[in-house]
Amino acid sequence: MITAEHGDWQPTARLEVLRLRAALLERVRAYFAATGALEVETPVMVGAAVTDVHLESLEVRRADGTRAGFLQTSPEYAMKRLLCAGAPDIYQVARVFREGERGRNHNPEFTMVEWYRLGMDHLALMQDVESLLRALLEPLRTVGPTRLVTYSAAFHACLNCNPLEASAGELEAYLRERGTDVPATLAGDRDGMLDLAMATHVAPGFAADRVTFVHDFPASQAALARVRGPVASRFEAFWGGLELANGFHELGDAAEQSRRFAGDLAGRARHARPRHEPDRHLLAALAAGLPACAGVALGFDRVAMIAAGASRIDEVIAFPVERA
Repeated sequence: MITAEHGDWQPTARLEVLRLRAALLERVRAYFAATGALEVETPVMVGAAVTDVHLESLEVRRADGTRAGFLQTSPEYAMKRLLCAGAPDIYQVARVFREGERGRNHNPEFTMVEWYRLGMDHLALMQDVESLLRALLEPLRTVGPTRLVTYSAAFHACLNCNPLEASAGELEAYLRERGTDVPATLAGDRDGMLDLAMATHVAPGFAADRVTFVHDFPASQAALARVRGPVASRFEAFWGGLELANGFHELGDAAEQSRRFAGDLAGRARHARPRHEPDRHLLAALAAGLPACAGVALGFDRVAMIAAGASRIDEVIAFPVERA
């Protein structure tokens, strides 16, 4: 028999923190209203899972066991379809889901603020992200001067290596020299080595009182961004070592996007991940024409952690997965 003595019915966030979340969401909407973006809503359950080898979608099944769809990992594909249909600058405060992601900074269900600006590249969008973050945080705490650094410069300063040219073997040697335990599953995986180096050495060195933008990622990590020679028009925003946002100067070429999806599927096969067919609606929309734009996804709960001075995501959400 369950009694009131069992404490796991209670929220993990204090009431004052929930009030802070509500105030931050009000500021998000006020910022986008002032900058002319339209708030939109798109389906939480979608027909296609993501192909990205580093993400896994949660599957939804009907009572008879057949697949009904997937819970979105982000509203990106649907929002791009709106842009292809003629929408102006748009934003969304979305509930998103990622299977297997749980930890100090992760909950499988979380809140994402995603937005798209027409006629911007990733460099201009970084300024927009900075403006929003200052609007959210500066009333509550001091925010130091923003730092912009290229991916190459960040790696050179920390590991004294060129991430655009170093081989997987060389990157592994750099990591092992610094005492990093490199999993055997990463052997020969150049991008995996780069991600490990970023998480364990590069990002932890960023100042913990300001936003650091890392931009111009290796072309092999372009995801859905445009590529310029050896680099992708992509950025990530950090607060100390905590990643807050991931943004792109968006790729609008349907044929190139289809090739990238095929590359994702090959990567999923190598890592024994389930095969997911690419989103045909997105590819059809891109073929119809995506206007020149830049887009970004911001982890709202992590911004709330900074605002509240929290050390765990559980402190800023009412009910994490174990209490849902």
